[in-house]
Amino acid sequence: MLIGMAAFAWLTRRRRATARSVVAGEAAAEVARKTSQELEHATLAEAEAALAEGVTTGVGAAKEEDEPDFPVHGDVHAAAFFDLDNTIMQGAALYHFGRGLYKRKFFRTRDLARFAWQQAYFRLAGAENSGHMEDAQSSALSIVQGHRVADLMEMGEEIYDEYMAERIWPGTRALAQAHLDAGQKVWLVTAAPVETATIIARRLGLTGALGTVAESAGGVYTGRLVGEVLHGPAKAEAVRALAAAETLELARCAAYSDSANDIPMLSLVGHPYAINPDGRLRKHAREHGWRLRDYRTGRKAAKVGIPAAAGVGAVAGGAAAAAALQRRRR
Repeated sequence: MLIGMAAFAWLTRRRRATARSVVAGEAAAEVARKTSQELEHATLAEAEAALAEGVTTGVGAAKEEDEPDFPVHGDVHAAAFFDLDNTIMQGAALYHFGRGLYKRKFFRTRDLARFAWQQAYFRLAGAENSGHMEDAQSSALSIVQGHRVADLMEMGEEIYDEYMAERIWPGTRALAQAHLDAGQKVWLVTAAPVETATIIARRLGLTGALGTVAESAGGVYTGRLVGEVLHGPAKAEAVRALAAAETLELARCAAYSDSANDIPMLSLVGHPYAINPDGRLRKHAREHGWRLRDYRTGRKAAKVGIPAAAGVGAVAGGAAAAAALQRRRR
């Protein structure tokens, strides 16, 4: 479903919203709202089951001593929007998902070789080129085309447990929980397939997810995207569309991200946070008085971008974009 581009999303430069960005954002918002109720019911059922067994699952968020009460409890016109990669999860969801798919022999060697070339090109070029972007998207979509959504959903559940569950940043998770405890909705906003994002959001007890929407017919992927990948300006369009549908006031909302690519989304809200920020976002945040949080340590905090494990694993992560699970949550 997704595109090979997702693996190198860190390398793309900021761009302006296009008609396709708007379509992608509106599609993501529509899917997110439809799946949010399903996730809400599932989360409620799990909570009731846990309560019956005497299990508690709440996570408290530490509050900075010099900060006023935030989020505001009971503010139903406020919500929080969290980027996924390197903000809530260490590394890229697509990278980890790709590892799982490769382990399950979902990709052929020639597919990996194609993505390896694309990965190398973008790492060296460091800039968007519409022609190459289209080639990358077409290649990834050709891999997922014809696959059953249900099969990829099932794989996604397993892969989350194998590769993702232990990579959640506790600090960011606590921030999200603080919004939930205040009675606010919390949404993931990511370039990852909406089905993948939905699984992660459900596992974390969040409200829902805004992600890249891939077209399917009769439960089978067609190999086409709705609009484009939910990246950069498209994320901002998705948040804007969801806020309008949910009667949210963006000035009272919060957004969290690690990447300068998400400055359009962060600039929409009244409470932007730079989490584990890359160099450009850190500089922008300081210039605009945005709050910063860094949950990395040592040299790890200084390194931003593509995972060190480039090789086959990173390439599989890029191709993971193609492996969109279609699970609609809450």
